[in-house]
Parts: sequence; structure tokens; C-alpha cells
Amino acid sequence: MHARWWAAGDVKPVVGHRFTLDMGNFGSQPCEVTAVEDQRLLAYRFAEGTLDTTLTWSLRPEGEGTLLVLTHAGFDLDSPMGRQAYEGMGKGWPHVLNRLPGALDEAA
Repeated sequence: MHARWWAAGDVKPVVGHRFTLDMGNFGSQPCEVTAVEDQRLLAYRFAEGTLDTTLTWSLRPEGEGTLLVLTHAGFDLDSPMGRQAYEGMGKGWPHVLNRLPGALDEAA
């Protein structure tokens, strides 16, 4: 499912699970799951050894639905690569998240 709206990879909700995400032109990025709460939270280190950030996907009940909260933290804004990634991903995440409803509709 992860690949339908962002990047392909062997993502599993198991703390310590290591996997890579296929980021197309940005190459394969090594990741490791750091936290899991069944059907509520998935967190993993992203781009270990280069960018070294953390992605946290959490689900929270809201009214009759569910709110998805994405936190992408840990950017080193003192490095050119960290600054460039922060700015690029900040602009890119809205596009990624906008694809999510369509992926969920297809899965249903």
C-alpha cells in the first residue's frame, strides 16, 4: 500500500525491521522501523547514513473519520543537503498526501 502513494519498499510494522525505499531518481534509501502501535502509528528512520531523518505516520480518530498525521523530523538545516531536502520534501509532501485518498479508494 505504501508504494501506491509514495515509494515502493518492503515496509513491515515490526520494530527493528530494515528495508529500502525506491525513491526513483533519488535512489534506494535505507530505513529502519523505530516504533509501531497497531493501526495507530508507524515510525521509521529514513535515508540512514545520508539524510538521517525520521518519518512518523499516525492515525487518530476524528469525528466519524480518521486523521492522518505525518511528521518528518530530524533535518540538519546546517548542511546544504539537509536544507535542500527540507525545502524539497516540504513542497513534495502535500502532493504525496493528496494521492492517498485515491489509493485508499482503489484498495477498497
